[in-house]
Amino acid sequence: MKLFGSTISPFARRIAVSLNVLGLPYEFVRLSTSKQPDEVRKINPLTRIPAVTLDNGETIIESWAILDEIDQIVGPDQALIPASGSARRQVLQTVSLGVGCAEKSVWAYYEVTKRPEEKVHQPWLQHNEAQVLAGYTNLEDQLKNAGVDSLFRSDSRLNQAGITCAVSFRFTAFVRPELDIRGAAPKLAEFSDECEAMDVFNSVAVG
Repeated sequence: MKLFGSTISPFARRIAVSLNVLGLPYEFVRLSTSKQPDEVRKINPLTRIPAVTLDNGETIIESWAILDEIDQIVGPDQALIPASGSARRQVLQTVSLGVGCAEKSVWAYYEVTKRPEEKVHQPWLQHNEAQVLAGYTNLEDQLKNAGVDSLFRSDSRLNQAGITCAVSFRFTAFVRPELDIRGAAPKLAEFSDECEAMDVFNSVAVG
C-alpha cells in the first residue's frame, strides 16, 4: 500500500496514524499539491491529497473513503469506527467535528497565506476561526462530560474519533498559533499532547 500526501495535511496524517495504529504496512510517498501539482494530478484528477494505492493497484481518494477501506481490510474487530449502532454514530459525529475544525483551519490558513496581506478579508478569516473555536469548545465540553475513554476510545483502544481530533488539534496549533485553542480546550490539548508523544503519531510528525 502507498499513501500519497504530506504530514502537514491533517487529512493525510490521520490516515498515516490510522495505518500505524493498526500495524498495516505502507509506503508514505511525500507529495505537495502546491509544489508537485502535476505528480498529484496523475494520482487524483482533482489535484488533492491524500490518495492511497492498494496492493492490487486500485487507487482511492478522499480521506473518509480511504479510512472506510482500511476498516474493511482489518475487519470489524479491529476497525477504528464501530460497525453499527449508537457507538458508530457517536464516533462518526465526533470525527465530523474534528474534520470540520481541520477544514476551517485550512480555510483560515489559506486566507492569510494565499492572498497578499492587503487583500486578506478579515470578516471571512474571523468567521472561519470562530467556527474552529466553536468546534474545539464543543469537543472540550464533551470531554468534560463523557471523558476520554468514552469519546476517543472503543473497547479501550484509540478509535477514529480520537485519531482525527488529536491530528486536527495539532494541525490548527501549527498553522494558526494566533488562536488560543489550548486555552479554549485544555483537556483536548492534554489529550492531543499525549497522542503526539506516541510513536504512531510522532513517526509522522507535522511538518
